[in-house]
Amino acid sequence: MRDNRQGCLQGLLELFLLDTLFDWLERQFGFGRGCSCSGCGCGIIFLIIFILAACSILTGTNWLKAF
Repeated sequence: MRDNRQGCLQGLLELFLLDTLFDWLERQFGFGRGCSCSGCGCGIIFLIIFILAACSILTGTNWLKAF
């Protein structure tokens, strides 16, 4: 049985890019940018999507493999 999961360096790179994207989206559309979907609504949606994507990266990475 072959393990096709990505290595730790790729996992770290994906987490860095996800964090950068999340920060940019929060600055543009997130919390503190008004009411309804332009502020708190979008901020919570971004937070939920970020948590799901981070969990996917964390569980889909073989942390003992370098590449």
